[in-house]
Amino acid sequence: MYDLRSGTGPAEFVLPAPAGRAVRPDGGEGHGPDDPFAAGGWGPERTVRAEVIARLLLHGPAAAPGRVTALKLTGALVTGEFTLAGGRIDCYVEFQLCRFERKLLLSEATAGTLRIVSCALPRLEASRLVSEGDVHLARCGIPGGVRLTDARIGTDLLLNQSAVGPDAYGRAVSADGISINQDCEAERLDLIGELSLRSARIGGRLSLRGGSLRAAGPDNPTAVNAARITVGHTLYLSGSEDANWTGSRTVYGSGYGGSTVAAPYRDTTHTPFRAWGRIRLSDGRFDNAVLITNAEFHLGEGEELALSRIQTPELRFTCDTPPTGAVSLNRARIGNLVDSPGAWPTAHHVSLTGFTYESLRPAEPFPLERRIAWVDSGREFRPEAYEQLAAALRRDGADEDARAVLYAKQRRRRRTLPLPGRLWGHLQDAAVGYGYRPGRAAAWLVLAWVLGTAYFAGHRPAPVKPDESVVWNPALYAAGKVLPLIDLGQNGWNPDRTGQWVATALVLTGWTLATTAVAGVTRLLQRG
Repeated sequence: MYDLRSGTGPAEFVLPAPAGRAVRPDGGEGHGPDDPFAAGGWGPERTVRAEVIARLLLHGPAAAPGRVTALKLTGALVTGEFTLAGGRIDCYVEFQLCRFERKLLLSEATAGTLRIVSCALPRLEASRLVSEGDVHLARCGIPGGVRLTDARIGTDLLLNQSAVGPDAYGRAVSADGISINQDCEAERLDLIGELSLRSARIGGRLSLRGGSLRAAGPDNPTAVNAARITVGHTLYLSGSEDANWTGSRTVYGSGYGGSTVAAPYRDTTHTPFRAWGRIRLSDGRFDNAVLITNAEFHLGEGEELALSRIQTPELRFTCDTPPTGAVSLNRARIGNLVDSPGAWPTAHHVSLTGFTYESLRPAEPFPLERRIAWVDSGREFRPEAYEQLAAALRRDGADEDARAVLYAKQRRRRRTLPLPGRLWGHLQDAAVGYGYRPGRAAAWLVLAWVLGTAYFAGHRPAPVKPDESVVWNPALYAAGKVLPLIDLGQNGWNPDRTGQWVATALVLTGWTLATTAVAGVTRLLQRG
């Protein structure tokens, strides 16, 4: 245990300089002379050579009887090349409030628990690192990025409140193929550059609450790339409650992700999750839930929030501010979809091709017209999106809403047809609403019957056989023309030329409306 701070008392874990910077831009003293992110220099009295630390960790003395071997260094300026690549570190390692002159090389090293807390270091190279315990990089400032590709973490990986800048490829955290047995906590993470977690496996939860993630620029416009990730519990892309972190002296916050205030969510202050750049979670599997709440997605031209082919029992999408680009849920498989109408983009596309979900559980009232606009916002007409929505509404007992969705499907389909199909579609729509509004057929038939009755009341036709006595009834005569295949006893009359055209129009109207009405009744009686 070696404490080189100028002050005394417990170490205060200060926050790092902004992402991409080694020191705070104001050039001030920060939190005093022990702040590793302040502009002031540290003299030789606080200097420790990296070579000495490496020798202690790789070939240090054995533990004294009844004691545990550990190295705890606080407030030091570490100079020289810090190389532990390929080595085995058997002791507990902890660095606090330290400045590292050069990057840390831990590639292919084996360690127990490694804690680097509130330290300033240019870069961390730890690909294929194997740890039996935790790896903590909380409240650290790492302007040159972190590489944890194919690392294996025995318990937790902690990145809370760290500020990380991009490497030469625009990646801030490269952790493709990483395996974490328990949780990955990265709350209030400040990144400039890509967070890459492709094919990562996390046994517990992945928390990015309150994070600020910015893509490095045009050469790499991706903020998060977590394609094919597997999370054993829950993914949090959500806000972080301020009360959990205000005045907290720990790197976990006071609530370790949970709320410490009994007040309702909207009565407390939160720092939203914010991302500038495209988000890719395609092909991910989340065994408990994906929670996207109190999040802001600032997407540029051609960028999208990609949730294609994800699998999870619950997707919660309840952002106060809708994404500024497209959202893709193509072929995703969800149990419960918990959402709100204001969370989905209205000026951009929501792709729902092959998207399946068991039930809809809106977090607030979701008008049916907004839900129909949701499925209608894709670039192309996809009938399965309407069928999926109608099936979910039927499972909830909302048969009328389900029919309204299928009616909207036919109207949307009409716009894709050639001119004859569109004309026939308009006729079907006006007549009986494609069979989902069969009451319209009855109204049109009644109107045709009334008009026919009015005409023939003033234009009585001559009888076919003058010697036969037939009781004239204009209402029954018009009804017999409008209702095909029904004989109402008024066939013994011979109208004049104009009357023949009127009778023919009534017959054609009756056949058309009756045929369409039968189709509508058939659709009403069908299930599934």
